[in-house]
Amino acid sequence: MRSGLIVLLLLATPVAQDAALPDYETFAAQVRTRLATDEERQSGFMFTERRIEQKLDAAGRLKGEGVKVFEVYPGLPGEQRYRRLIEQNGKPLPTDELAKQDRERHKDVETYTRQLASGAQSQKAKRELEKERQKYAAAVDDIFRVYDIRMVRRESLEGHDTVLATLTPRDGARPQTDDGKIMRHFKARAWISESDYELVRVEIEAIDDLSFGLGLLARVHKGTIATYQRRKVDNEAWLPMKVTWTASARVLLVRRLRVRGVSEFSNYRKFTVDTSTTYTQPPQ
Repeated sequence: MRSGLIVLLLLATPVAQDAALPDYETFAAQVRTRLATDEERQSGFMFTERRIEQKLDAAGRLKGEGVKVFEVYPGLPGEQRYRRLIEQNGKPLPTDELAKQDRERHKDVETYTRQLASGAQSQKAKRELEKERQKYAAAVDDIFRVYDIRMVRRESLEGHDTVLATLTPRDGARPQTDDGKIMRHFKARAWISESDYELVRVEIEAIDDLSFGLGLLARVHKGTIATYQRRKVDNEAWLPMKVTWTASARVLLVRRLRVRGVSEFSNYRKFTVDTSTTYTQPPQ
């Protein structure tokens, strides 16, 4: 009897793991409606961003490192977010440098407010927002135009049930956007929450060399890797938590440069009017 139970358990395990994956068309349609830029997702939040940039030698050994920590506040309508540098290479910024940043920010806000009163700034913000939305929608269309997307299997990731999908550039794909043209040079793997239809993790890898600036400025080589991780915050919103990338590039076609970077996002708080004008002081 005992051996029979063991056999049943062994037989049952593959059945559970091999349960049919969701219907692709239905699942992809749900995912597509939830694709959004980080700017849009983070627009209602304040958070801390920690950036690490490393320079490596030919053997991959660390030659130098720079670390910056920012407080990030939502931007004014149509404007970039306000990144307030509070720490550099492990040292909090002096009070006078923080005050200088804040004065410059208040000056920008005052200028924006005057322009807003005239009506010109409001119309500009609306135009820019609509332009960015159209550009992003076109890039999303190119994802499905450029890539052969296949659902592979289910995987558990940080306690969430996800569906792993592979994205491979199609031969002869004809993207309609500049972003789409770049996509043709990268393959990807994506882990998608099965219950929320949200991207949880993405890994991107260059499959060939890619030149920027007509090849005169830099060339990113095959094997460049980037990863992107999101986490569900307060059981409500899926927000960026970590981005990592490594690259090997030849700048001006002369100097070979190997770099690695990490951006970490933490301490998300809902944005309120009070916090838009009140900045914290890091410990001295």
